[in-house]
Amino acid sequence: MSAWNQALDAADIRDPGLRDDYTRQRELAARFKRSAYLAARLLLPRPLFPHVVAATAFMHHSDNLLDSGPLDDRTGAYAAWERQVRDGLADGDSAHPVICPLLHTISAHPRLRGHVEDYLRTARADLDFAGFATEADHQAYIDAYSLPAFMLVACLLAPDGDAKEFRAACRTYIDAAQRIDFVNDLAEDLADGRLTLPREELERCGVTREDLEQARDLPGTRRLIASSLDRASTTLTASAPLTHLVPPPGRPLVRALIALDHLTLTAATRKGPALLKSSARPSVRGAAGVLLREYGVARRVGRGTHADQHADLIAGS
Repeated sequence: MSAWNQALDAADIRDPGLRDDYTRQRELAARFKRSAYLAARLLLPRPLFPHVVAATAFMHHSDNLLDSGPLDDRTGAYAAWERQVRDGLADGDSAHPVICPLLHTISAHPRLRGHVEDYLRTARADLDFAGFATEADHQAYIDAYSLPAFMLVACLLAPDGDAKEFRAACRTYIDAAQRIDFVNDLAEDLADGRLTLPREELERCGVTREDLEQARDLPGTRRLIASSLDRASTTLTASAPLTHLVPPPGRPLVRALIALDHLTLTAATRKGPALLKSSARPSVRGAAGVLLREYGVARRVGRGTHADQHADLIAGS
């Protein structure tokens, strides 16, 4: 039996149709950010992994609707999607292959419901995104979209009781992760007509949008990229306390995600203005080292991972 089927069994997901829906969502989650998916697959306790997959897939499906295509098309598609999700929450049932496993995960982890409702209330901030004038606009975007989206998954790792400190640490982490993505994905975002760095930063560095779109290697573009990555690095370092606020079973994953982001920052810093042509990727050897190190920690302290899980990962099954 594959590690995935064992995880479905461990999560008590028995219905064949529901298992198929979870499996389809696993494929969606794996396509988005492979390193994060592999970290979750390797490091999370088996009973939790399918639920993290369902929440992640819901977030990515929603994000794709908000980002893809002309504005009028996106507006209509997201409005229809939001109605489907709200109907599913009200009825407790849905035939949609993304919503159905989400609802089942909510039944297993009721705190997720409030985070889904929070996300639905604010997700249109991404639909209406037109860039940032100032750093304050960036911070408002983190509050309105990035944090509610991240909490869809993070709430499954949250401690019991008052989670204010946990949420604050999550905000610091997702601010850092969003900054990294904004710089690292500049070429892709600009090609899609999105400028994700504050215009005041461009002006401070003497850079125009055209300079970025034309991938000009200028002193100003170098300053802009370097200063943006420096701020991301400072924020990511400040997110380290999140590791200690997560209950022990989730700590290897959180440490791994932060370490992988540091590797991405290192790769992006080395690439510099070439980021205006393509994204940087962390080294395969470095990423593998992070995952294997945290896997070893998880095994030693009984986090719910097993040797066959590692073998399946290496085999790519």
